[in-house]
Amino acid sequence: MLDFKLPSLGSDMDEGTLLEWKVKPGDPVKKGQVVAVVDTSKAAVDVEIWSPGRVHELLVEIGEKIPVGTVLMTVLEPGETAPPPAERKAVPAAGRRRISPAARKHAESLSVDVEKLAGSGPGGAVTLADVDRAAAARPAEKPPAAAIRQAEMRRAIAAAMGRSKREIPHYYLSETVPMARAQDWLTQANAGRPLSARLLMAAVQLKAVAAALKKYPEMNGFFRDGAFQPAAAAHIGVAISLRQGGLIAPAIHDVGDKTLDEVMGDLADLVKRVRSGSLKSSEMSDPTITVTNLGDQGVEAVYGVIYPPQVALVGFGRIAPRPWADNGALAVMPTVTASLAADHRVSDGHRGALFLAKLRECLQAPENL
Repeated sequence: MLDFKLPSLGSDMDEGTLLEWKVKPGDPVKKGQVVAVVDTSKAAVDVEIWSPGRVHELLVEIGEKIPVGTVLMTVLEPGETAPPPAERKAVPAAGRRRISPAARKHAESLSVDVEKLAGSGPGGAVTLADVDRAAAARPAEKPPAAAIRQAEMRRAIAAAMGRSKREIPHYYLSETVPMARAQDWLTQANAGRPLSARLLMAAVQLKAVAAALKKYPEMNGFFRDGAFQPAAAAHIGVAISLRQGGLIAPAIHDVGDKTLDEVMGDLADLVKRVRSGSLKSSEMSDPTITVTNLGDQGVEAVYGVIYPPQVALVGFGRIAPRPWADNGALAVMPTVTASLAADHRVSDGHRGALFLAKLRECLQAPENL
């Protein structure tokens, strides 16, 4: 029997709140299936299971806040039979309280959660009097939910970034990259395409990062248990700002093996789902490196803080015209500042400089991406 635990959905997540069960006891499950929805401090995330089997027990109630690593449910492996009933009773996946329509409407008008009331009516039914007692006993009004969520998010981000600065010996490098060839190629590639199918420079930059990682894999992976664990593929976390403030960096998987059109499609889909609060646990838990692009905010350069346990972060500023020496002549060239924050336990400035040089080289030949 397998214990399915709440996974870490990002370096800044310590706990989550179960919003919904997508399965019930007895249901078969397959690898990659969404089995629950969990609310983090940033978004509601679809939690996937990575072992096939059959649901045995659900052990957490909807609405319960639980730490990372808590067992959410138990799963029987293929061919395994259920053991004798455990002392701990399974939690029903969904159930409606006995309550009259009038009491339910009254509870909604007073913002009283009927699921938390002990009914005094026949068979434990919730009555109007139960609703009134709960409303009268309620403590003073709390700050708006949005304000509470924003405060929790800031605390989570601060905790993760504080940990990063304490544990990771950062070093920083930057490179000014000419972007005329990339811009010209992108203009030609988008010619004749409908607006919905056009490529953005952000997708070109992601592909260039993935290409550079193939030559310098020490920038791509995790530092765990005192050692570097290289990643087999480039699952690039994309830093996306949230409308309510803060940011989140879910992954686009296998960027190095996808076409530019596929990366662009994944990027557009990811931004849309981040803004709507619909993400998958795998997108949150397995980015191997993060790319942050603040060019659209007008900044010239960004020097980021690494998301542990990752070992590097790449930043891009705005593309802007600057004086440039071209074949001995002074010209005006669109350029971008590409930066690297890297972990000195895994790489050094020499290798970091070579990585940025390779990134620059890749951006000079976007047709090869």
